[in-house]
Amino acid sequence: MAILSNLRTRFAPNLWPRLDSLSGRLIAAAAVWTLLALVAGGLLLSGIFRASVESDFDSRLQFDLDGLIAAAEPDSNGRVSLRERFSDPRFERVYSGWYWQIVPEQPKGDIRISRSLWDKAIRLTDFRMRNGIAWGHGVGPEDTPLRVAARRIEFPITATPQRDDTRSYTFLVAGKMQEVQDEVAGFNTMLFWSFAIFGLGLIAAIFLQVRIGLLPLRRLSSGLARVRDGEASRLEGRFPAEIAPLVRELNSLIAHNAEVVDRARTQVSNLAHSLKTPLSVLASEASAQQGPLAGIVSARVGTMRRQIDHYLARARAAGAADLLGSRAAVKPVLDDLSRTLARIHSGRGLSIAVTCPADLFFRGDRQDLEEMAGNLMDNACKWAETTVQATAVRLPDGELSLCVDDDGPGLEPEERARVGARGERLDESVPGSGFGLAIVRDIAGLYGGSLELAESSSGGLRAILRLPRAA
Repeated sequence: MAILSNLRTRFAPNLWPRLDSLSGRLIAAAAVWTLLALVAGGLLLSGIFRASVESDFDSRLQFDLDGLIAAAEPDSNGRVSLRERFSDPRFERVYSGWYWQIVPEQPKGDIRISRSLWDKAIRLTDFRMRNGIAWGHGVGPEDTPLRVAARRIEFPITATPQRDDTRSYTFLVAGKMQEVQDEVAGFNTMLFWSFAIFGLGLIAAIFLQVRIGLLPLRRLSSGLARVRDGEASRLEGRFPAEIAPLVRELNSLIAHNAEVVDRARTQVSNLAHSLKTPLSVLASEASAQQGPLAGIVSARVGTMRRQIDHYLARARAAGAADLLGSRAAVKPVLDDLSRTLARIHSGRGLSIAVTCPADLFFRGDRQDLEEMAGNLMDNACKWAETTVQATAVRLPDGELSLCVDDDGPGLEPEERARVGARGERLDESVPGSGFGLAIVRDIAGLYGGSLELAESSSGGLRAILRLPRAA
């Protein structure tokens, strides 16, 4: 029973699984790995896109640099002029972010700059050579960060007799880095929201996949609950190949459990019959004799009968408590007991009333319910003056309560504490074994229930029996 309860708790169909559940762990692990993969993929794509944008930006700078060099025309003294051959609107708008300048090296001369620089010059901060071109960074107008491409070019001087006279210039083209950063930032924003939506979709798909994939386990849990509540005798239905062996083993366990309990109860009945027959013979022989020995034998036989009834009831209840699928309707049992007790006590004119919903079920054996309810109602009838009331109600947390009230003399608190003790009776004037309440308390305890004694509203005794309820 404990194993089945743990299985039911473990696979209870909650909408939002807990982290200590199988579905919660699967969903959490898959979600973590999905997020890590998306973050890693996003960083990789962002890096690749940034490298692509920077490479394209450098290609544009190199194209403009080549165009600037091609547009330069030297004269006989090695001085260069563009003669309007290099015309691009980007380099004409002031502080547009695209600039060029031509710096003479030897001999020193005036620096030629694009109109976009106005009266400023580009200041290099770092560079490195690659394929004859110096690539680096600089600062332009308004301290704008720039990407710079520069190349050193020598022009011959034909106005002098020396044939190897040359004049060197540094041709430089620069572009604003903010364009690269804006393009990368826009891509990263789009990438973030795309991956966020994609990630949420993946997590939702994982959630549905896990929940749907574990549906057979929830069916198994529901089937076990039905077996435990007595609504089914075995697990029914088709299950996946991975779970089918477990279902077969559980069905075998349920059948074996029922077989063992049935065999044990049969043995208990046989034992009761084999013991009660010799005791009946002894009682009959003792009653036919006179003298103190016959009285002693009769008293001991009565004690043995009470002990046998008590412990056989416990043994039978212990087997039934472990039996899966036990289920008994409460109202028919109470109605039958009330009619039987009314006939037994018909000479006293007792009124025995029963209040119980028709859909109330005890999760246990009917015979044990009859034993407990019969002892309580019989005890109430023995002490009642005119009325006995039996009321059964449904309680939360899977329990039911059976209250039996009488209008008899009742018991003091200290007497109520003693009356359930085995074999102890407070009054010998009323017939009975003295084991009734003790048997009720023992059987209820085997089912996880309890028995309490209190004062009835009519002044008599109230017995409150709590038992597990079948759904």
